[in-house]
Amino acid sequence: MASRTTPKRKQQLAAAEKPISRYPVPALDDLPADLQERIVEVQAKTGFIPNVFLALAHRPDECRAFFAYYDALMLRDSGLSKAEREMIVVATSAANGCPYCVVSHGALLRIYAKNPILADQLTANYRHADVTARQRAMLDFAVKMARQPEQIEEADVQILRGEGFSDEDIWDIGAITALFAMSNRLAHLTNMRPNEAFFSLGR
Repeated sequence: MASRTTPKRKQQLAAAEKPISRYPVPALDDLPADLQERIVEVQAKTGFIPNVFLALAHRPDECRAFFAYYDALMLRDSGLSKAEREMIVVATSAANGCPYCVVSHGALLRIYAKNPILADQLTANYRHADVTARQRAMLDFAVKMARQPEQIEEADVQILRGEGFSDEDIWDIGAITALFAMSNRLAHLTNMRPNEAFFSLGR
């Protein structure tokens, strides 16, 4: 009897045939040793290789620099929690219309916040999300930085200070927004496709 391909398996096979980038994606074995090591470590933690690593590895030096800045910013001690940092990424990536970052960092937000719906709320309209007044001020500032950076003025900074953010916290908010503005645009440039695994994480 011939084996049947289930609808789910057909969907998986179809997804596997879609390129993850419009640029060439190098084989893992062809990458410099330090990038191979980083990617293998991520794969061991997550069970899969996020497509961003493979897509950006088209230019290894820039890939290395991007993730060095990511680590310095997203892993540093900060007045922002891990969930709040991901909230900034999701809200600003939604404002920039970036599917890859919305999907991948939405998954991280669900995990860090232990909340299966917050990422979807932020993606649809962060102004109606279930967040605190402090977090709303943070997101107002971040989205303004993402979409109208030339309009940032002292009054915007004073609002954040009034909510208890330090000047270093405010730098973090702005720097996260700036890093992911670049990430969003690289994702658009490459037509980067989110891993299907991200969609179900933290649900």
